[in-house]
Amino acid sequence: MAKWGEGDPRWIVEERPDAVNVNNWHWSEKNATNWSKDKIKELLVDFKIDDPNVGVATITEITSMEGEAVANNRKAKLIFFYEWVIKAKWTASANGGKPDSVRGTFEVPNLSEENEPDELDVQITVDTSGKESDMLKDLMRNKGTDLIRGQLAKYIAQLKTDFAKDLIKPTKDAGGAPVTTTNVVRETGKLSLNHSSAAKKPEGKPVAAGVKLEMKSLEITEELKCRKEEIYNVFTELEFIRAFTRGPATVDAVKGGKFVMFDGNVTGEFTELDRPNEIRQKWRFRSWPEGHYSEVVIKFAEQDDHTNLTVTQSGIPASDFERTENGWRNFYFRSIKNTFGFGATLY
Repeated sequence: MAKWGEGDPRWIVEERPDAVNVNNWHWSEKNATNWSKDKIKELLVDFKIDDPNVGVATITEITSMEGEAVANNRKAKLIFFYEWVIKAKWTASANGGKPDSVRGTFEVPNLSEENEPDELDVQITVDTSGKESDMLKDLMRNKGTDLIRGQLAKYIAQLKTDFAKDLIKPTKDAGGAPVTTTNVVRETGKLSLNHSSAAKKPEGKPVAAGVKLEMKSLEITEELKCRKEEIYNVFTELEFIRAFTRGPATVDAVKGGKFVMFDGNVTGEFTELDRPNEIRQKWRFRSWPEGHYSEVVIKFAEQDDHTNLTVTQSGIPASDFERTENGWRNFYFRSIKNTFGFGATLY
């Protein structure tokens, strides 16, 4: 482990001509939400579903697009989170009929990394009744569903190539790093999950010896659909920790016991445990100056139909504050929800 002022080769900026993210070692994140909205609109609006034996339908408008998308790079591996609920309007004309005589809507409620494109649910509705309406609604349900899925598959592919291409930085020797993409595969309510994204925690930048660190604190509260005993177990029992971090881990959940998670990027010690109400930890990223720990307090407050989980963390180097907060939200809370079915939400 590097000490204050030591030259860990992962941090030597001369290895990169632009001195950014040497050898792609550090975790980096790029918000893809606005790009995704534009790309989905580009792919869907004015898209036509044509059957020479029936007629033609056209997607006219995206009426609602709720969700977010983000791309992450860690050790030259790209990891994607995206989750969208899309609502749109369409018009259609039967062969020999009046233009745009039938109107309707459709909704895609489950565009996310947990579903393959051919698993997307496309819910078709029509505004009018009658033989012509039924015929064109069938056109949208049968042929339209597959074509809409195909357009959204293009969005996923372009998110992983066009949008994310600049996340992998060229190295000194190779001029570029091999790109690996990892998709999250959720199995709600199960312990097994076969992607490695949560194991890729951010590492901050080193601080020279003798430099006084500016510290910050954060507090985050998350609502989980479970009993507090259940979520307490997730933070203290090895099989649960390995499940939501998608990788090897060690944990000794007793006062003074150590824990190692996320490929060794997060380590620490349990300082107090009050089952099932509160956990206190000394917590650090591997890249922080040796011997520097933040203080983490995790509280569980059970309500009628959910448990509020509150994390308070002090002693975070200011330069790592955003990475730390995003890490709790993405690699702890969201991963726990998705792994154990505790009520996944959008961030």
